[in-house]
Amino acid sequence: MTSRIHVLSEFVANQIAAGEVVDRPASLVKELLENSLDAGAGRIEVQTEQGGVKRVLVRDDGLGIHPDDLPLALDRHATSKITGVEDLASVASLGFRGEALASIVSVARVRIASLAQDQEMGFAVEVHGGMAVKQGPIAHPPGTTVEVLDLFYNTPARRKFLKTERTEQGHIDQVVRRVSLGHFAVGFELLQGTGRAPLLLPVGKPEVRLARVLSEPFVEHSVALDEQRGGLRLSGWVGLPTHSRAQSDQQYFYVNGRVVRDKLVAHAVRQAYRDVLFHGRHPVFVLYLETDPASVDVNVHPTKHEVRFRDARSVHDFIFGSLNRTLRGVRPNAEPAAASRDIREHGSRDDFAPRSVFLPLTQPDSGLSTHGGVRSVSEAVAGYEGGANALVQTGSSTSAQADVPPLGFAVAQLHGIYILAQNSDGLVVVDMHAAHERITYEKLKMQTVSDGVARQTLLVPIVINVSEEEANLVDDLGDELRNLGLVIDRSGQQSVTVREVPALIAHTDVEQLARDLLADFVEYGSSERLETGRDDLLSTMACHGSVRANRPLTIPEMNSLLREMEQTDNAGQCNHGRPTFLVQSMKDLDRLFLRGQ
Repeated sequence: MTSRIHVLSEFVANQIAAGEVVDRPASLVKELLENSLDAGAGRIEVQTEQGGVKRVLVRDDGLGIHPDDLPLALDRHATSKITGVEDLASVASLGFRGEALASIVSVARVRIASLAQDQEMGFAVEVHGGMAVKQGPIAHPPGTTVEVLDLFYNTPARRKFLKTERTEQGHIDQVVRRVSLGHFAVGFELLQGTGRAPLLLPVGKPEVRLARVLSEPFVEHSVALDEQRGGLRLSGWVGLPTHSRAQSDQQYFYVNGRVVRDKLVAHAVRQAYRDVLFHGRHPVFVLYLETDPASVDVNVHPTKHEVRFRDARSVHDFIFGSLNRTLRGVRPNAEPAAASRDIREHGSRDDFAPRSVFLPLTQPDSGLSTHGGVRSVSEAVAGYEGGANALVQTGSSTSAQADVPPLGFAVAQLHGIYILAQNSDGLVVVDMHAAHERITYEKLKMQTVSDGVARQTLLVPIVINVSEEEANLVDDLGDELRNLGLVIDRSGQQSVTVREVPALIAHTDVEQLARDLLADFVEYGSSERLETGRDDLLSTMACHGSVRANRPLTIPEMNSLLREMEQTDNAGQCNHGRPTFLVQSMKDLDRLFLRGQ
């Protein structure tokens, strides 16, 4: 290190900048894909060799680059997407920095050929390590082809940090899949050397691409949503809580078509799934947030994976509220719900009907009390007895099936644990304790909300030393915290005093609870710690207050439980995220018994 300040050479500066944008072959594929999409491409082809280290080729049929602009496109901070500083406040394109191509050509041998729409002859430029080798006219179809050879050939130290060929191929595959989910009207093709099947993602119905990128089970076990409020629009698909994964590797979130990873979004999603997801599992989703480009800052990271929202609190609450309403509306239903309406300009999703489990609130109130006892169920099941008898007697009678509720009618109890029911689709098996636990839990929550949050005054108020930022929050959020059951006042520049806490969680460590809650508000603009503590206690109460295993139930009591499940939010899972029922269709049963074969 020298003690004197000096200006770095252009080569060293380019190498530093390239390290921010191009850290592996997958990152350069992402940058080139975004350039093709900004050029209006309808089809993009990607070819790689040796995990992209030896060769990467990206070809599109977009607008192309004018011959006079092609050499300039390789210079740093040369772009057609913005012109002035005012444009940075409202960036609508995927790229805008003018750094991607300059970074790539500084660490590889690159050949770019393009034919602009208003030109008769294409033009090509070849650059090695930032130095132009040759250029001139060339025959080329409309669009642009970028071929990158020998990545990091002039910086061998960086090559040592790359993983195996198979690992780098996997990263490229994921980049293409992730980008493709944001642009259903664009066809993608990925060919990674010989011996690997090409990834083909043609233009077509969104469910076909979803099944190819994620899986067919996701298409079968997902719910479409489309909600708008205050200039925000959230659309896409969320997996049912029972379709979860051990890792968070199938979570795709887009802001105005841009793939982003945002801790605020992740927090909102965790909140929405908190009450229905089995512990240690991660939800699967493909979500699109559309907002005014001026309300989101995409110029916060060189790779543009991170964004900053102008009103982060509103975005968080909107995402949480939309997902929460969607998940709470998931109820037992034998028929797939109608898909959401058109929710992106990339293509209609009307043809996509994920097999969700929405159920209209049309069933009568019924049978089992929140304490596990049974009140009169004659009214609850009277309207169904005729249909149940007809279903049992006539089997697949169309007239009988028309009156069959989604969970059907009980026919037996198995080992005092499961209810066996018959609906128009086949066999329904219900875990009676898990089902009644969810019913009881939801009723307790509704009762708590309707009666207000009971508070308990601390005998000795607790003074807590906090940061000045957290103390300012107490001034701003005093009424909101009070509505949550926490009375906390500012008592100094860097201290607050807790005077009352929610009665249901008064036994917890109040000081730690307050610290964690304020930290959440600083980080995310909201916190669910009070609700989590309350709900954990209500969940325990519901578990102890629900029907237990080995308790005999009569047929009317079992039917009563089924009818109440059909009216209860989140009825597909118990409070701990376990499934409450499953359906075996007649087709599945026939296949198991080899009928018709």
